[in-house]
Amino acid sequence: MVKLIIGGTGSGKTKELIDQVNTAVKEEKGSVVCISRGNKLTFDISHDARLIDATEYPVKDYESLLGFVCGIHAGNYDITRIFIDGLYKIADSSKDAAKAESFLNALDDFSAKHSVNFTVSLSEDPAAATEGMKRFL
Repeated sequence: MVKLIIGGTGSGKTKELIDQVNTAVKEEKGSVVCISRGNKLTFDISHDARLIDATEYPVKDYESLLGFVCGIHAGNYDITRIFIDGLYKIADSSKDAAKAESFLNALDDFSAKHSVNFTVSLSEDPAAATEGMKRFL
């Protein structure tokens, strides 16, 4: 399952994601991972969640982000939830909605195969979401 949190800057996406990470840490039987750009969430999310700063790794586009997610899972099969904060900031500075939709579909396929649930935040006007993206809202 992939869930998309979408909204403009300052709409509370990161706050909602933080709340979901902290809830998941308490409720999930497996490991919880949060991928973000920078370390701004260090003091906001539970220390029981694995916080990964994507800027420390060569993540430059959707393909490398998908490979990164696969590598994280390959290193720990106990992961049941992965959160990605700020998809465009991590993988696509051009903000190409079609590429983002393709990435979300790839995550959905990965989720079905490996029983990992994803929550992804995206800074975008909800009206700009593609039809394919809307199924993840």
